[in-house]
Amino acid sequence: MTVAKIKTKVEQELADQFAHVSGKLPGDASVKGARQAAIDTFDAQGLPHRHIEEWKYTDLRAIVKEALPLNVGDASAITIADVIVALGPLQTIDAQRVVLVNGAYRKELSSTEAQSGVTITPLSEALARGPVTAKGFGAGEAAPADDAVLALNAAYMTDGAVVEVATGTEVERPIIIAHVRAGGEAGFTAARHVLRVGANATVTVVEAFVSLPGAAVAGQMNTASEVDVGDGAHVDHIKVAVDTGAVTHLASWIGRLGKDSAYHGYHHTQGVGLARNQMFVTFDGEGAEVDLSGSYLGRGKEHVDNTLVVDHAVPHGTSRELFKCVLDDNARGIFQGKVIVQQIAQKTDGKQMAQALMLSPDTEFDSKPELEIYADDVLCGHGSTVAELDEGLMFYCRARGIPEDQARSLLVQSFIGEAIEVVEHEQVRGAITAYAEQWLEERAARSS
Repeated sequence: MTVAKIKTKVEQELADQFAHVSGKLPGDASVKGARQAAIDTFDAQGLPHRHIEEWKYTDLRAIVKEALPLNVGDASAITIADVIVALGPLQTIDAQRVVLVNGAYRKELSSTEAQSGVTITPLSEALARGPVTAKGFGAGEAAPADDAVLALNAAYMTDGAVVEVATGTEVERPIIIAHVRAGGEAGFTAARHVLRVGANATVTVVEAFVSLPGAAVAGQMNTASEVDVGDGAHVDHIKVAVDTGAVTHLASWIGRLGKDSAYHGYHHTQGVGLARNQMFVTFDGEGAEVDLSGSYLGRGKEHVDNTLVVDHAVPHGTSRELFKCVLDDNARGIFQGKVIVQQIAQKTDGKQMAQALMLSPDTEFDSKPELEIYADDVLCGHGSTVAELDEGLMFYCRARGIPEDQARSLLVQSFIGEAIEVVEHEQVRGAITAYAEQWLEERAARSS
């Protein structure tokens, strides 16, 4: 007997909406076919729920109550000054900018320089020539083929950036891909980025998710980034998501590492109502090194989930993960980290750590570090800690005349700063620190 799966209202709305907007989405016939295959995958899977092990702490089927209308294009009267205001501390970075407003590329707001060996193309333009897929992706990648969130992104993606860095090129200034929410109408945005970095090249890419004053309080974002790191290349990839506390933010990174390459990925999340940052990285060449780390600050009823899968598929790979979160009020933080060491992947060195600082007795932190090891000559370990502020350190600060609120902020800054310090670019690191300081100042103002 076959039992039909019952769709929720939101799942049905997402399928119906695709039927109405698919004709407006960019891409040739082959792209449209791929979109249809993706929505069919979503239709078969539905929204992830707690009975799926990887989603047991973030039940989208129960949490997401409505499907917002898709942002297909945008013509809002926004100036470069508006973008600078929205970027906040990130505006101080000497960088190139690719600006998307409500998911649509805006050339007049972007600022990219011509550099030999670097090409930046809007995704909507690239899709007109056919599917855009980073080389090396396919069988063996860490991302599951039936991931419903990735399927939704593939079906609905409207725009993004395709960044190609030629062999041996050193990109001097970081590239900021700025996602700006604007307008009073809540909407759903789907964007995809492709980053192809040739052998022995170096680049820093920052994905920023911000909103303009007056933007709708609610919103939904589904973004995916495909990263192909060539042999000997070095990529710093940072994502900063700062918003209003009522936005749903789903982000997926899929990375492939070539021989002797280095990929440093960092996530900073604060002020987002529901965030799921999922990272899938596969070692495809020996001697590669990856660092996936992050910081997240939660308050109110915010829910932040960082989930990663690192697949050591070849020998002599090194992986590091350090995630730190600070939780206040009724916020919930989640860390799920799986490191897979295939039988062939001898001499693997993998370590991960997740730590949470609880500022309220009503917060929750769920941590599930995993090691799945099939090789016998490896050095792997993981750990997780949860704690309140150290009363001894508080007393030490107070005894030296430091006011209680200031002492608490100093200790929180010290805790979260250890994670932020792994960001190599000084200006980017300073901007993330400034965001964290703003969060602490707002907390102090609320408690005074």
